[in-house]
Amino acid sequence: MAGRVSIVMAIAAGLLAVALVVRSSGAERANLAFTLEDMNGAKVDLSTFAGKPLIINLWATWCGPCRLEMPQLVGFAEKYKDKGLTIIGVSTDDSPDAIRAFAAEYKVTYPMLVGLGQDPFLKSLGYEDTLPMSVLIRANGTVADRFVGIKTTDDWERLIRGLF
Repeated sequence: MAGRVSIVMAIAAGLLAVALVVRSSGAERANLAFTLEDMNGAKVDLSTFAGKPLIINLWATWCGPCRLEMPQLVGFAEKYKDKGLTIIGVSTDDSPDAIRAFAAEYKVTYPMLVGLGQDPFLKSLGYEDTLPMSVLIRANGTVADRFVGIKTTDDWERLIRGLF
């Protein structure tokens, strides 16, 4: 009996050690098991973005810093599309009509999704009511970075290069 307890304890200790190594390695996996609507009402299964680098940018039409970084993100979406990068914008509290108007004004070419009423999804990203917020996900599904606020072009370039 004592031998079995020792074996069980050794296995448990081994599993705990593996869990701690994985957690400390920064290997947080992005949860893309959500379906949201885009600004035109089409369903978008986020799991279709798995296997390629992805930036999820949370924003709102009233957010001044969001307005400042939007042209920058549009430029990156175009610049890195041939390398497989996808950028998606998720408005945290705007209607589809407001998102469409914003996308037209800022000539947004990447998918714009409705985050209104999608609290489980927003929470899975770590959203805490501060915008803009971006989550950068590597092709292997791990979160490379998560930050609130805007970045310089050089900072964005460095972060995006880290996704490949």
